[in-house]
Amino acid sequence: MESLDVDDQNVSRIIHCCMCGLDIEPNPSNMCVGCLRNQVNITEGIAEQATLYFCRGCERYLQPPQEWIHCALESRELLSLCLKKLKGLNRLKLVDAGFVWTEPHSKRIKVKLVVHGEVMGAVLQKEFVVVYTISHQMCDECHRTEAKDFWKALVQVRQRAENKKTFYYLEQLILKYKAHENSLGIKPIHGGLDFYYATEAHAKKMVDFLSTVLPCKYQHSKKLISQDIHSNVYNYKFTYCVEIVPISKDSVVCLPKKFTQSLGGISPVCLVYRVTNSLHLIDPSTGQIAEVNSTNYYRSPFNAICNPKQLVEFIVMDIEPIMDKDRKIFPGQGSISNRHVLADVWLVKASELGINDTTVHAKTHLGHVLKVGDSVLGYNIQDSNINDSNFDKLDSTNIADVILVRKYFGDRAAKKRQRIWKLKRLAEEDTGSIDGNDFNEFMDDLEEDPELRKNVNIFKNKATTIPVDLYDSNYDANTPRITLEEMLDDLDVNDVEMAE
Repeated sequence: MESLDVDDQNVSRIIHCCMCGLDIEPNPSNMCVGCLRNQVNITEGIAEQATLYFCRGCERYLQPPQEWIHCALESRELLSLCLKKLKGLNRLKLVDAGFVWTEPHSKRIKVKLVVHGEVMGAVLQKEFVVVYTISHQMCDECHRTEAKDFWKALVQVRQRAENKKTFYYLEQLILKYKAHENSLGIKPIHGGLDFYYATEAHAKKMVDFLSTVLPCKYQHSKKLISQDIHSNVYNYKFTYCVEIVPISKDSVVCLPKKFTQSLGGISPVCLVYRVTNSLHLIDPSTGQIAEVNSTNYYRSPFNAICNPKQLVEFIVMDIEPIMDKDRKIFPGQGSISNRHVLADVWLVKASELGINDTTVHAKTHLGHVLKVGDSVLGYNIQDSNINDSNFDKLDSTNIADVILVRKYFGDRAAKKRQRIWKLKRLAEEDTGSIDGNDFNEFMDDLEEDPELRKNVNIFKNKATTIPVDLYDSNYDANTPRITLEEMLDDLDVNDVEMAE
């Protein structure tokens, strides 16, 4: 009898579906899951078609209400944007979402969704596809560009110097770190560059980048374009004028006397051997080094007394390294370079070799790279006409006759013809060279200085006539060059695969 009671209880818990008659457990709808799914649509109210707005000018999507964002096809950002466009999705549980492949030029994006919804005590699952139509709409920035009233902020970059190698180095830094990606336009003018921006924030970001990579100063101004006196709204155009220090690599400077004391008693006549966010100075006669940032430079400004255009070629007739015990050391002296070797050298001008063999003595910091018979570039200080107030105050007996700068590796015109690499430019026009040779000299510096080209993107030149496989064999082992491993492949938009 007990077993019969249990069976009666189990039978009483089974009912028939009111639609198909299938035996089911009792539920509020008295229907099986299959019939309940056919009768109730859990995705009711969720549109299966939507529209995405895309700007062809800047290739961004509109994220309501007014933000434009960059999204790659089938990316996580684009999927998030598509889900935000669906209204009513928050009342269901989203289980899975993914893209359905469509032809890239179809202007359609399909997203497959799997959702769970609870209906009358039963949990239902449904899979459906939402089709998004891409509609073209111009963003505000691109609209202002087309209307020729596109910029609200301007950044003017200038360097008032005879040599523009520092300016060319800055140009390559901007290209490497893509600091110009928010600019609406770049225009070379007055030996510098003008960057146009849609907002002041983008212009300020560019100014901060320039202040980080090079010693410079800037001035800020704004011009009132229009105003609404009723709503107290003003429309300004902002201008930032950035001035780079007028000193380049391989220049000789003369420091003020008080300023030399703050740098550890370094000699007033120094050589600029590197320019980063500071000026790196070295005293060729003692090997003492110092760094001058933009704050200290503009507090005690100084000028270049010799520029790379005044370099003279010398021939090394004899060289003797200076031992540490023979160096002049005094209390409070600044840092001494460990990368350079001091040496006494006896030189003859290359133009006077065989005609006038009178040697000139000099102390140099290039003892680690020079040997007898080498050619070296330097400044002939004793025969130069220097017009500088700080230099006039110095004792002529303590000034070196010759200051050597770097080793000379032969005809630069021949090196230019043998290059299989190139650099990109911000503008097609020449942006500041006076005689057309400044940029070529900058490229020579890249070949000779590995530290300088660490922050420069160097690309293979497909237009060169020298086979790449013979590039290494055509050069002397003692001649510095840029190796193939340091070169990047340049993207050519005229390739056959991209012809459409």
